[in-house]
Amino acid sequence: MKNATLRQLKVFETVARHLSFSRAAEELHLTQPAVSTQVKKLEEHAGLALFEQLGKKIYLTPGGAELLHYSRAIIQQFQEAEDAMTQFKGITGGKLNVAVISAGDYFFPRLLVEFARSHQGVTLNLSVHNRDGLLNQLANNFTDLAIMVRPPVDMDTVNEPFAPHPYVIVAPPDHHLVSQKNIPISALMHEPFVVREKGSDTWNSMEEGFAGRLPEINIAMEIRSTETIKQAVIAGMGISFLSAHTISLELQAGSLAVLDVEGFPVMLNWYVVHRKNKRLPPVAQAFKDFLLEEGPELIERLVRYNPKPGRLLNDLPKGAPKKKA
Repeated sequence: MKNATLRQLKVFETVARHLSFSRAAEELHLTQPAVSTQVKKLEEHAGLALFEQLGKKIYLTPGGAELLHYSRAIIQQFQEAEDAMTQFKGITGGKLNVAVISAGDYFFPRLLVEFARSHQGVTLNLSVHNRDGLLNQLANNFTDLAIMVRPPVDMDTVNEPFAPHPYVIVAPPDHHLVSQKNIPISALMHEPFVVREKGSDTWNSMEEGFAGRLPEINIAMEIRSTETIKQAVIAGMGISFLSAHTISLELQAGSLAVLDVEGFPVMLNWYVVHRKNKRLPPVAQAFKDFLLEEGPELIERLVRYNPKPGRLLNDLPKGAPKKKA
C-alpha cells in the first residue's frame, strides 16, 4: 500500500459510497474507464480485490470494507491539514488566537464581533487570564496576540498602545464624597478600600496611581474578582480603585458613582503585544491593524465612559520601545 495515492483512495471511497462506478464517475467528473483504472491500480497496491460483482450490482469485499475505513480517515486528515494551512494563507477562514487581561473581558468580545463582521469565515479563539496567566500564554506561544496594560519587561516582545485605559475611584451612589469636587487624595486615606489582590494588574496600577502613598490607604479587603469588588462597593463595604472599562453597566444603572478625585482618572494604555520573532498569521496581523486604527473609538462607544483629563502614566507612542516598569 506504500505506493497508493490520495487520488486513488478518493476514487475508491467514492465508488464504495455509491457502490457504482458510473455514479462515482459523475461525481468526480471523470470517465467511467478512468475510475475503473484508478480502482484497479489501488487493488494492485493492496494485493487483493476491493469489489466483487454479483449480478448487476457490486459489493465491497471484506478487504475493501476494511480499506474503506482507513481511506476515509486518511482523506479526513488531509482535509484537516488543508484547513489548518488555509489560516496562514489569508484572512478568510483563518483562526484568530487572542488572549486578554481580565479587565478586558468587559468589552473585548464585542471588539471581536466587530472585527468578525467585516472578515467573514474567521474563527475566534479568545481566552481571559490574570497577568501571570497572560504572560504564560505569550511565553509558551499559546496565543498570537495578548491584550494587556503592562507589557512584559523580561520578554522580547513588540508592544503597541492602541487605546487609553482610565482608572477611577468608585463608591456607592450615597457615599458622602460623591457630591464633592476636586477631592484631595488625603481625604481618601481613612476611607475603607476594597481592592484587587497584590500582584494583579489593577493593584500595580493603583500603586502607580497613588504615587507612593499606597501604604497610607486603609485597605479593608483584598478580593481576586472585580465583579465581587463591585458588589462589595455597592453594598457599602468601602470604595475602590477600578478600571473605568469594568463599570459601565453599573454607572448606567446608577449603582456605582465615580468620585471626582484630584489627579484622577489615572490614564494608562491598552497594549497589543506579541513575541518579536512571532510570524503573525494574516488574520492576527489584520486584527492588530484593526485595534490600532479603530480600537479607541470602538472602546469609547462600547464602554460609554469618556473621562475628564487625568494623569497619563504609560503613554508610549506607537512604535516606541517598550517601557520598563
